[in-house]
Amino acid sequence: MNHLVISCIGPDQTGLVDTLSKIIAQHQGNWQVSSLHHLSGFFAGVIEVAVVSENTDQLISELKAINGLSCQIEIAEPNLPKVTSNLVLEITANDRAGIVQEVSSVIHHQNGNLIKLVSSQESAAYSGQSIFKAKVKIAIDENSIDELISALEQIADDLMVDISR
Repeated sequence: MNHLVISCIGPDQTGLVDTLSKIIAQHQGNWQVSSLHHLSGFFAGVIEVAVVSENTDQLISELKAINGLSCQIEIAEPNLPKVTSNLVLEITANDRAGIVQEVSSVIHHQNGNLIKLVSSQESAAYSGQSIFKAKVKIAIDENSIDELISALEQIADDLMVDISR
């Protein structure tokens, strides 16, 4: 069994997900995890598919041939070390250029592995100021959590971190 990581982008149009899912199903692929978005008129998505080895090449070929959609496909070979804790953080701060780099750098330097990042920009309720919000999933050793939270809170006075597990 192969696990494919498929990254697609192209001008958004009706039926793209239907087309992707039909091709995957035709090759007995199992759509496992995905994140699909409409961004500034474009469809952008990342999909993980499990497929038997003998169907892999044909599936890849047909996905890459979808008109108007650019797909990059990799065969995954997971080799990450086991971690003792998965942490979910909700981060809120005044929006500014470089905030994602600051947060990701702290996570990296505290030996965390950023598993998932979902971010948005919103207007503050009373001031209308741009607010950065992110939900971050991190794999990290249980003994490093307090140091990570402390380091994140040192980024800026306005940065707030809520923790869940």
